[in-house]
Amino acid sequence: MCGIFGITEQNPKLIKEIINKCHHRGPDGSDIFYTENLTLGHNLLSITSGPKDGKQPWVSHKKNVLIYNGEIFNYKDLIEKYKTFFVPKTTCDTELLSWLLDHNPYEHVIKNVIDSMHSFVFYNRQENELVLSRDHVGIKPLFFSTIKSGIIFSSEIKGLLSYVKNSNKISRVALACTSLLGVNVVRETLFSGIYKVLPGETIIYDLNRKKIKNSFRSLVKPSSNKKLDDEEFADITHKTISNSLLGRRNFGIFLSGGVDSSLISYELNKNISGLKSFTNKMEPNVIIAGEDHNSDANIAKQYARHLDLNHTEVKITPDIIADNWDAAINCIEEPRYNWNLPMYYYTNKFLSNDKITVTMSGDIGDEIFGGYQQYYNLKNMPNKPKKWRDFLNIWMRKYFAPIQLNIKFNYNDLLDILEKTLPEDIWNPDDIANSAMALDCITTVSEDFFSRNDRYGMAFSMEGRFPLASKKYMQYCLSINSDYKIGKDFSQTKLPVKLSYKDKIPDYIFNKSKTGWSVPLIQWIRDSEVIKNKYIKTVKTKDGIQEILSKENYSGKMKQLIVTWMFRSWSQQFNMYL
Repeated sequence: MCGIFGITEQNPKLIKEIINKCHHRGPDGSDIFYTENLTLGHNLLSITSGPKDGKQPWVSHKKNVLIYNGEIFNYKDLIEKYKTFFVPKTTCDTELLSWLLDHNPYEHVIKNVIDSMHSFVFYNRQENELVLSRDHVGIKPLFFSTIKSGIIFSSEIKGLLSYVKNSNKISRVALACTSLLGVNVVRETLFSGIYKVLPGETIIYDLNRKKIKNSFRSLVKPSSNKKLDDEEFADITHKTISNSLLGRRNFGIFLSGGVDSSLISYELNKNISGLKSFTNKMEPNVIIAGEDHNSDANIAKQYARHLDLNHTEVKITPDIIADNWDAAINCIEEPRYNWNLPMYYYTNKFLSNDKITVTMSGDIGDEIFGGYQQYYNLKNMPNKPKKWRDFLNIWMRKYFAPIQLNIKFNYNDLLDILEKTLPEDIWNPDDIANSAMALDCITTVSEDFFSRNDRYGMAFSMEGRFPLASKKYMQYCLSINSDYKIGKDFSQTKLPVKLSYKDKIPDYIFNKSKTGWSVPLIQWIRDSEVIKNKYIKTVKTKDGIQEILSKENYSGKMKQLIVTWMFRSWSQQFNMYL
């Protein structure tokens, strides 16, 4: 994993500054390439090869230049496929990607050849153009801004803040999206003038004319043409997870006690002796509605013993949440309605101290296997939507967030923007549950789960992988008719895993109620003085957004209070204003 940076002018000093600001993304080396109208920079975290082999910017034999952040998971298959034409000099997939882009149309390579998580920028010297690309679900980030000389881009927003005018002014569109959905899924970031390359998007930028000349998106599109074949599903799942084991590094898995991380642990355990697993455990524990909040941690521990994993419980306390609150929000860059962020940040810090360099996670399993209540509800809707906008309206309303903002931006305005931003071609009216799963993958999963994993992992120079997010595997899963994923009642979800692995994974994993990996912050904020004091200090400090928060956010509903706390913390750290 790496950091990629650039500007369409000769300015190695500036790019060096950005490289230094994002040094955490690549402690194994950095370098710069420049011409009279372009400067490209790279930070290297070497995973699959040594620093010497993976050194970038990579100059091809055609004198084109690649800066790349990612992994190609079908690397070995592609080396075999193209062995007649391509003989690698290294074990680095950067060399392969550069060769593919040299000799093939961009769209063909990205859509039909590589199965990867990536963000990359490719300088085609002959055409004098830049290719900015992000993988099919946006696992790896890429941000850009337009400037007088053209564009400037970076793997992280913080790399651009000092160089984009008025970036601390809040984008109302992004704020409206975040306030209504809980996460920002539009092109504009919350920082005015800074934009994201969208999940699955590739932009071709003309260096002569200083403008975008073309773009396309590589996405996983849902269908409903497959029945469930238990043996086929287990075989494809095994191969997919095995393919994620690129590199000779120390692997660790986030073991939640749920179906998805248990599935990945089962398959990884076949290949890795002494696999390390990690689970968060809350201290003090909280009993909510008669249920032990640490029940998932207890199940994870039981399952780890079953597989004979090298298991560690990471203790999470109110002090840890308070101590890591500011760092977690600063690191994530754009706030979202997720009060578990300090826990995720601290857990990654803990794993890095245990010398873990690659983390594995079961994220996206719910979205491709049909694990959420809303998929069951959509599948069983009596009057299903027939048009894209109607479906999008239903999809939006399930995320309607608990915070009230006094801004002049309403629901229908945001619906109009999302209708234009989100790709209609992932809408399949014959299977709206699968359509919702596919849409969730490139919105809430991408901008919440994947982004936090990237920022928090890379903050400590660790690569995060999601074996279930393989493009080929997602396409297979989202082609299985939702009737074969979701049964007659909500207890019958994720049927492909439960039926295909019924003799391999214990029943107590499949039969447990769904709870999620969560800090009992609502209870702790009532009972912990350190949490209360942290909150009070934040809300008593003046900042640029306090006027838009209604009184409802400071009293009554605890969720509103916590989200308000997060927004105020973010506003103060980045000196944001409207």
